[in-house]
Amino acid sequence: MRTSPLAAALAILVAAVLGTAFAAPALAHTALKSSNPEKGATVKSLDSVKLTFTESVRLPVVLVRDAAGQEHHDGKPKADGATVTQKVAGPLPSGKYTIAWRVVSDDGHPIEGEIPFTVKAPEAAASPSASSSSSTLSASPSTSVLPAPATSASPGGGAAADPAATPVSDTGGQGGGIATWVWIVIFGLAGIGIGMALTLRKKS
Repeated sequence: MRTSPLAAALAILVAAVLGTAFAAPALAHTALKSSNPEKGATVKSLDSVKLTFTESVRLPVVLVRDAAGQEHHDGKPKADGATVTQKVAGPLPSGKYTIAWRVVSDDGHPIEGEIPFTVKAPEAAASPSASSSSSTLSASPSTSVLPAPATSASPGGGAAADPAATPVSDTGGQGGGIATWVWIVIFGLAGIGIGMALTLRKKS
């Protein structure tokens, strides 16, 4: 039986169309549609990771790691249809991070990938107590400390005391090393001698 060229070409075309139709569902696996944070993004802070796929997924695994390999995720990820959410442990310090994820599609095919991102945390502001303390110190008047009175060295090698600070001791009326009563006696005798001399002179 001879087949015409037209019939053969038609049969080949139908087979190609049917083959493509049956192969399309097998090749259309689940893929990552979007993520938060996005690939290569820079964020100030991050509380959770959100992954959205083209189809529903199950058995999700999401890891958040820094450049040193330390993990920063909190608990297990939750899958809600085509969306997977993973909480992040604590505020992330500035640095480079990677989200490693793995899910299983409805047809049982596992898919995985990585999403690098960077955290640039804002600088910590100065605490109010520290700023108020510094302003109080700047506003308070400065206290000057007066130097102690200078002492001059005495000829004997000791420090000479300040005359104003040295207490005056009662020497019993002594002056120049001679007692006061000695001067009284001397002046008294001198007065008596002068009186006698004047009396003798008048008599003569």
